[in-house]
Amino acid sequence: MNKKNVRDIELAGKRVIMRVDFNVPLDGDTITDDTRIRAALPTIEYILDQGAGLVLMSHLGRPKGKRVPEMSLAPAAAHLQELLQRDVAIAGDCIGEAVAAQAAAVQPGQVLMLENTRFHAAEEGKGPDLQEPQREMARQLAALGDIYVNDAFGAAHRAHASTAVIAEFAEAAVAGFLIEKELEFLGKALESPERPFVAIIGGAKVSGKLELLKALVGKVDTAVVGGGMAYTFFKAQGRKIGNSLHEDDLLDTVNEIIAEAVTNGVDDMRKTPFDMENGIWT
Repeated sequence: MNKKNVRDIELAGKRVIMRVDFNVPLDGDTITDDTRIRAALPTIEYILDQGAGLVLMSHLGRPKGKRVPEMSLAPAAAHLQELLQRDVAIAGDCIGEAVAAQAAAVQPGQVLMLENTRFHAAEEGKGPDLQEPQREMARQLAALGDIYVNDAFGAAHRAHASTAVIAEFAEAAVAGFLIEKELEFLGKALESPERPFVAIIGGAKVSGKLELLKALVGKVDTAVVGGGMAYTFFKAQGRKIGNSLHEDDLLDTVNEIIAEAVTNGVDDMRKTPFDMENGIWT
């Protein structure tokens, strides 16, 4: 899984627009777990050490296209400033003329954190009426830097303006060290895994992990489905789920995945250790 990364491109004197995953848990303005911020530090520090200016962007929570003060990235910018021991400015938005001017002023060694990309509905681009706005948002984000770096492994699978669409408009697009490390790990795990090979897949919705599920059922020995998406599997198997989150339009697809898993001898795709009806572990 060889991918071009930040080591493969000249950074000195450039301005980098970098997608990070700073979707961290907050208690008010206090970050309760900074693991994701620390995971991005090697790439951030490398870019700055190479003499580039840096513009960072991320989402936080699910503001659903609206400005939600409690989901501002200001606490993340302040915490990053402490970790880097250098100033980290926070922009008032992630696109627009004011942001473009602020990004243009970023000098080598300086850092600007954009505001939550999901404050704009165009970021996720859900629905045909948002396809062109999404491309316009991606174009504006790409214009904030000379080079686009994606190091947001936790969000890289989403076809959002700041993760995938931006690459269409960037002069150069490369991966950061976190994505490089994860790709190497996944490559080894999928190409020559140690046995038994167990996959644990979680998340709110099956639709967000559909291609991953289809890819894994032919490779793993055991698959464990958890999180909110498990309820779609439960319902597909005729289990009672009450008002739990699920996706009715994917019930047939889930049954196809279960059938394929059974054909391939994969365990646990057709059962759960928890008896939903009686509320006991089995």
